[in-house]
Amino acid sequence: MHHYGANVFQMKYSQADVSRAVLDGLKAAVILVGADRRVIFMNPAAEGLLDTSTQRGFGRDVLDLLPMGMTLQGALIAAEEGATTTLREEALQGPMQAEGVTVDCTVSPIDYGTDGPCMIVELSPVDQLARMTRETTLHESQGAFSQVARALAHEIKNPLGGIRGAAQLLDAELSDKDLREYTRIITHETDRLNGLVDRLTGGYGASQRESFNLHSVLEHVRKLTQVETPEGLEFDRDYDPSIPDILGDHAQMTQAVLNVVRNAVQAMEGRGCIRLRTRVRRQCTIHHARHRLAVEASITDNGPGIDPSLKERIFFPMVTGRPDGTGLGLALTQEIISRHGGLIACTSQPGETAFTLLLPVGAKT
Repeated sequence: MHHYGANVFQMKYSQADVSRAVLDGLKAAVILVGADRRVIFMNPAAEGLLDTSTQRGFGRDVLDLLPMGMTLQGALIAAEEGATTTLREEALQGPMQAEGVTVDCTVSPIDYGTDGPCMIVELSPVDQLARMTRETTLHESQGAFSQVARALAHEIKNPLGGIRGAAQLLDAELSDKDLREYTRIITHETDRLNGLVDRLTGGYGASQRESFNLHSVLEHVRKLTQVETPEGLEFDRDYDPSIPDILGDHAQMTQAVLNVVRNAVQAMEGRGCIRLRTRVRRQCTIHHARHRLAVEASITDNGPGIDPSLKERIFFPMVTGRPDGTGLGLALTQEIISRHGGLIACTSQPGETAFTLLLPVGAKT
C-alpha cells in the first residue's frame, strides 16, 4: 500500500477498531488479563465458551473464571516472567460450564502499556474439529435421507391417490349411510397419510416465514406437555430475556422442539425435570458460515441417558431406543432445524441428556 493509501486507511480504520474486529472474528477464545490477574477483556468466542459476558467477567480473577487449577497458575507465573506456555488438553469444568470442555490453553505476556505485566489467555476446544466433522456427516446424512424420502414419497403417493379415487367412486355408488361412513374413513385416512408424507419430505416447506421469539415456542411446548403429563413432571426455565427474534416457520419450530421434549418425557417415563435454557451467542460458526448473532436453546432432562451405541446415530432416520419408536422424530427435528439454517447437537450421560439448538439471527458476517 503506498503512502497516500496508508494514510486514508488509517483515517478510516483506527488501530483499536481493527484490533477489536480481529478479536471479535477469531474462533479461538481470547481473554486479556491485567497485572493483578484480573480480566480486562473477553472476545465473543470466550463469552460463548465460558457462558458469561465481558461485563460479568470484567474484574474477576482469571483463576476463578477458568477452573483449571495449578496448571494455569503456573502458566500465569511464567507469563509474568516473560515466557509463553501452552497447556494441552486441559479439562475446563466449573459453574460457568453446563458440561466439561477440553481445551488447549496458551498464556502469553503482552505489553499493554500498563504498570505491570499483562497476559493473553487463548483457549481452543480440542473437540472443535471432531464437532465440525460430525456436523458435516450429519448434514450429509440428512441430505441423503431427504432424497430417499422424496423417492419413497413418489412411490407411496401414487397408490394413495388411486385408493382415494376408488373410495370416492364407491361412495357415490353406495346408498347405505353406514357403508358410506367407511368410504369416508378411507378418504380421510388417505388424506392424512398424504399430509404425513408431505411433512416427511419437506413438502410443507418454509412457506410460513415470520419473525418470532423462540421463548414463545418453548412456552407453548411446555404448557402442552404439562397438560399431557400433569403429574410427576417439572420444568425449570432459565431464559435470557435479551434473545432476539428469529425468522422462520413458527409451526415447524414448535414441532421440532415438541419432538425433543416428548422424547425426554418418554425417557424419564413421565417423572423428572426438564430444563429449558436460552442464551445469545455471538460470532458463531454454523455449517461453516460465520454468523454475528445466534440464539442457543438447550433442552435437558435428568433421565437415564441415551444408549452409548446410539449416540452417534441419534438423528439418523429409523434409529430409536424404544421398542415402539419409529425413529423419525429426531430425524425430522434435525431436518427442520437445518431448514432454518441451524444446528442441533446432543450430549448424554446417565442423569443428564441435553439437546442444544443453535439458530442464526439475520445475515452471515
